[in-house]
Amino acid sequence: MQFDLTDLSLFRHVVEAGSITHGAERAHLALAAASTRIRNMEKSLGAPLLLRNRQGVVLTPAGRTLLQHARALLAQAERLREDLSSFTGGLAGQIRILSNTNALTEFLPEALSAFLAGHPQVSIDLEERLSDEIVGLIAEGVGDIGIVAGTVDTGRLETYPFRSDRFVLVTPPGHPLAAARRATFAEVLEHNLVGLDRASALQRFLAAKAARIGLPLRLRVQLRSFDAVCRMVEAGVGLGIVPETTAQRAAHTMAITAVELEDPWAARDLTLCIRSLGDLPPSARQLVEHLRQRP
Repeated sequence: MQFDLTDLSLFRHVVEAGSITHGAERAHLALAAASTRIRNMEKSLGAPLLLRNRQGVVLTPAGRTLLQHARALLAQAERLREDLSSFTGGLAGQIRILSNTNALTEFLPEALSAFLAGHPQVSIDLEERLSDEIVGLIAEGVGDIGIVAGTVDTGRLETYPFRSDRFVLVTPPGHPLAAARRATFAEVLEHNLVGLDRASALQRFLAAKAARIGLPLRLRVQLRSFDAVCRMVEAGVGLGIVPETTAQRAAHTMAITAVELEDPWAARDLTLCIRSLGDLPPSARQLVEHLRQRP
């Protein structure tokens, strides 16, 4: 049985992406090459690692065991690369961050820009996920640092306060809800909406909340950014739900009104979560300390 780091990295990507196709894309390999590597790994082991179906792949018991060791070995290899980087002049390491939509769009751009400016040998892999997904993935070792809503149970992970914000409703001038000081999400669902792409963590979160109420999300347009949502709201296409920081910034140049959402989930105390500060590579520990500083 001979697996190299490329094999192990590919296998991890395939499992996390849920398919060989998407795993190959993450690993920057051609699909044919990735499929061959996976087959050769199974042939070398003498047992299947993945069960293929139309929905993607599922781990076998052997695959689960390999994944656990692959993550540990890849983390150790990354630490070795980081420790040796000062002698070679290469990158000091890659930090993988899993973040919810609110933190990713409103707080991380400036925070990461400042950190990377002072750490030119570090690279960051940033992925948007739902908060409850992030907790599980950080616990499994998929990411180094997670940023989640403070309402999520983080279990045994180490946590630190990050930022505070809240979601608000934005309406065009003259809309019936614009005159209200507060509104519930159920009231909002009675109107047409403008939102983010369906794949975004926030849009999936809102869709789940709407399903619990028993009402559909009447999305007229789906966009890639909160600023674009605000522009569509100003044009009268529909209502939007965005972070309060976004609404305040957009109100300087757009004719929109922010209305407070009464629902408890609208308040967003954001939290950093990690497995263990002591187990993180030096650059990731430095980033945690940087993110804990107030702006």
